[in-house]
Amino acid sequence: MTSKISIILFLIALLQINGQGKFNNSITAKVIDETTNVPLEFANVVLLNNSDSSQVAGTVTNSEGFFTLTSLKPGNYILKISFIGYDAISKNNISVKSESKLDLGEIKLFPKSFSTDDVIVSEDRAPISYEIDKKVINVSEQITALSGSAVDVLENVPSVTVDIEGNVSLRGSGSFRVLVDGRPTIMESNEILQQMPASSIENIEIITNPSAKYDPEGTAGIINLVLKKNKNVGFSGLAEVNSGLRNKYGGQILGDYKTTDLTYTLGLDYNNRNYFRDEEEINRTTYLGNTTFRNSYGEADSKHNFFGVRGELGMKFSDADYFMVGARYRDREHGSNSTQNYLEWNEADPNKINYLSNSDRSRAGDNYSLYVNYDHKFNPNGHLLKAEVQVEQGNADERTLNELLDGNNNITSGRVSTEKGPETEIETRIDYTLPFSEKSKFEAGYQNEIENSNEITGLLDYDAVSNSYLSLSEYDKDVVYKTNQHSLYSLFASEWKDLGYQFGLRAEYTDREITLNKRNENFVIDRVDFFPSFHTSYKLGGGHEVMASYTRRIERPRGWELEPFETWMDAYNVRIGNPALKPEYIDSYEMGYQTVLGGLVFSMENYYRVNHNKIERLRSVYAENITLSSTDNVGTDYSFGTELMFNFDPIQPWNINLMGNLYNYKIEGVIFDDPFSRESFNWNTRFNNIVRLTSSTRLQFNLMYNSPSVSSQGKREGFLTTNFGIRQDLFNRALSASLQIRDVFGTSKYEYTSEAINYYNYNYVTRESPMVMFNLRFSFNRQGKDREGERGGDQGMDMGGGDNF
Repeated sequence: MTSKISIILFLIALLQINGQGKFNNSITAKVIDETTNVPLEFANVVLLNNSDSSQVAGTVTNSEGFFTLTSLKPGNYILKISFIGYDAISKNNISVKSESKLDLGEIKLFPKSFSTDDVIVSEDRAPISYEIDKKVINVSEQITALSGSAVDVLENVPSVTVDIEGNVSLRGSGSFRVLVDGRPTIMESNEILQQMPASSIENIEIITNPSAKYDPEGTAGIINLVLKKNKNVGFSGLAEVNSGLRNKYGGQILGDYKTTDLTYTLGLDYNNRNYFRDEEEINRTTYLGNTTFRNSYGEADSKHNFFGVRGELGMKFSDADYFMVGARYRDREHGSNSTQNYLEWNEADPNKINYLSNSDRSRAGDNYSLYVNYDHKFNPNGHLLKAEVQVEQGNADERTLNELLDGNNNITSGRVSTEKGPETEIETRIDYTLPFSEKSKFEAGYQNEIENSNEITGLLDYDAVSNSYLSLSEYDKDVVYKTNQHSLYSLFASEWKDLGYQFGLRAEYTDREITLNKRNENFVIDRVDFFPSFHTSYKLGGGHEVMASYTRRIERPRGWELEPFETWMDAYNVRIGNPALKPEYIDSYEMGYQTVLGGLVFSMENYYRVNHNKIERLRSVYAENITLSSTDNVGTDYSFGTELMFNFDPIQPWNINLMGNLYNYKIEGVIFDDPFSRESFNWNTRFNNIVRLTSSTRLQFNLMYNSPSVSSQGKREGFLTTNFGIRQDLFNRALSASLQIRDVFGTSKYEYTSEAINYYNYNYVTRESPMVMFNLRFSFNRQGKDREGERGGDQGMDMGGGDNF
């Protein structure tokens, strides 16, 4: 079904190309802000026939404000350029002659403005834009998420699914790599997304098929968080505070100082978030022929406390040399407390037993990173050498307590599991770029990652005689992980007329050793992998462009997934790893199309992903009322789908961004020696609305739906979420106040059913709603774009090709 839908949509898109022939004529220009001279990215450009005003071509400007309209017939045209928050401009009687390349130079757009009580309002930017190789989320335009985290921002993207616990899936996969300003972090992907305040982020880039230039780790691709930096010369800064219902508050301070040769940045943030939820669980296990039933209901709260500091110093030694040193520090503490009422019985004894359970989980730690990078420009034509070293170290301390209490609140049984240990990672990277011409270049590079970590786990059991917890030494574990990974890559990118193409190959050598200190055992992984990539794009004329790509990726098992011993997670759940686990290898194919039709921006992306050696967490019965979680390579899964995006203004003050993701998911293989095959058609939609009530007041209303989906052993039900936000700007945007209401109608939920041999589990969780937050921001000398435009300061992802990539 998805295949037919994708083919039909793609053919419809191609039919809109107007059937025009190829001509070697073009129009080029650069669009900038008249007041600040800042380039305007994603401005709409439309070329009309002078005689009947029919559309001939269309496009949007790139990150530098440039656009090019190609394959134009000789004739007279009207050029119209528009951008949200600016007065549209028309240039009449533009004459295109045979074999001509017309350069219109700089075209300036005037911000729409009015002055009343010293209020002057200007530029808005597209909330979400689809580029030919990535999606870019402009965080400042996500009013409903300004007081939240990166997770709250990502909820607005159709390819992203966020469950009620804040866990992110990209195109149905929880495996992706998160970068901060293009740099890796030792923190777990979901952990860094949940901790990073949205107010600290300029934009979020989602790259689902990155080239061989980038680390292939992660099934679904890369999410890059680009932090805020100032562009304007002199001192600038911002201060922000937020507060919400039920003990939610935080803020940040960011300061920049910039001269022609020096750039200083210093920022800090703090956030405290408490969330509350109701839980219901139905559990059935069969062990040694006896079936036990356990139902529970209760309340839980989770606490998140994050503090972060970052600083950077950039020095421009000459026009050819740029040096930067930076550091980041984050301290985190999060956990949850749950009180559940249990009702338990079994087939042998149908008398029902009532008891209480208290669970307390906590995880705390800190991590810091220091990075140094140096850029040398051999000439102004893009001949460049970049080198960077990053050192990152972190510590974590985790504790889980489970206690069962009788009707008199006396402890009948209890267990405490602990896990702690340090982790260090050193990354070295060298990138070299050699242009052969304006349209062809060669890139090559080397990357080395050294990672060392130590994980110490323990288990304590409640002793009723001493009324204390005693250590069970047989469950004490001390595991050391060492990884040394070397990578080499090369890319060649070029253009021929309207065709752009790029070939890449990455080779990686992995040396990984896991040592079990108390058992005198070790496991060694010694492997070489190759990761090819291919990207191509073709400009069809009339503002239409298509793109196709292929990449090979990998998902390596996490350390704990390889541990061949039992670890008690809580009183009811035991975990065991699998040292024979193989990495997942992913073949990823994409085909995209985008165009501008008058005021409508349309984008479509078809994708097909095959995941070999699929790693799944499996659940089985360990003992009466106790579940065992294990990992195995269960088989292969397939995802085939289409992402669609429409961006348009139905009337002047109202902007609609309608996005959808439709895909078919299939997984097949063998679980516990039994063949299986499961399949589901999934669809997600995002209906984002921005209404400019006045020039200084904007309202945002977002509706999100995620359909049901399956896994190897279970099914997740669909859910709907509605968010609302309003922002008021004052004093030339120096002061902004916003109100956000998330899950307005209380429809978010997590409902999951898991079944296996002798095992059944049903979970239903609802969270507090609505969640109300108020945000107040003061800034000065930051009226231009926050993104740093100079070489060495832009941390967006360069996909390694020419203009088409």
